[in-house]
Amino acid sequence: MPIRSSEKKSMFRVLILCLVVLLFTVGAPCAGEPPLPEENGKAYYGDAKRGWWWYEKIPLEKKEPEKKTEDGKKRSPHLSDYAMEELWNMYPDDFQAVLMAFQKKAVQVPSENNVREYYVVQDIARRKSLAFANASAAVMQKYPDLSVAADYPITAPGRNAAVSQRTEEIESRIRGAREEFALIYFSSAGCPYCAEEGSILGRFVEKYGWDIREIDAEREPAVSSVFGIETTPTLLLVYRGNSDHITISAGVASLAEIEEKLYRGIRLLKNEITPEEYSLYEFQRGGAFDVKAPLRRDKR
Repeated sequence: MPIRSSEKKSMFRVLILCLVVLLFTVGAPCAGEPPLPEENGKAYYGDAKRGWWWYEKIPLEKKEPEKKTEDGKKRSPHLSDYAMEELWNMYPDDFQAVLMAFQKKAVQVPSENNVREYYVVQDIARRKSLAFANASAAVMQKYPDLSVAADYPITAPGRNAAVSQRTEEIESRIRGAREEFALIYFSSAGCPYCAEEGSILGRFVEKYGWDIREIDAEREPAVSSVFGIETTPTLLLVYRGNSDHITISAGVASLAEIEEKLYRGIRLLKNEITPEEYSLYEFQRGGAFDVKAPLRRDKR
């Protein structure tokens, strides 16, 4: 039976469609597949003899195979696997892995030889640590500007001098800010902690002459709400003439703690320091504890 003209056209269209689908399937990588890697400087796309995939898997990452025994178990390390010079010059991360491997071996089977080998490797770690500590001491002596000893002395006379300097700066700053700032003390009736804090604040007033306004948080809840007071006793530092304030203490605080936080609160509210410089004293400007001091350069 002869094929009619309309059937010939339909078959022709089907044939064309199949060819187009075939070309797109073979001529482009599948969606979601990773890009083809280069091998020896030549991309797979340029390797006409092998075609697109050539039934090969793309190597994603080379991983060092674990050393295993014939029965498939992990192989324990032995000192005979390493030269002493190799262990001494090994990269720290690699050395740590080796040290831990010897330690695990010794713990798993604590034989005389296993424990001895572990301590041999550990001795290398100890010597490397000692070498670093010695080099550090030599560098600090040769380049004293890298040391914090000048700003943080460890000898008794130096510590006494540093404490005296800090105390003088704190007390002087608090006395000088008496007219610019005010203290608000929130307490509540029957609060045993408030009684203790009130006694401490009495000594503070005798020492510095500040006026402290005490507010009963339960009787004046509106005021407490404005400052977000949730516990008593609470001590606030307020900058006169504006709404800036900062909490000095929440709970019982010693006189020394109040002085320290009051000193830093004053400096924060006056923008003399930033939060990054919170622990900085003025006499430490430009020193080892000044985060904004110029960075040191190599002076060699």
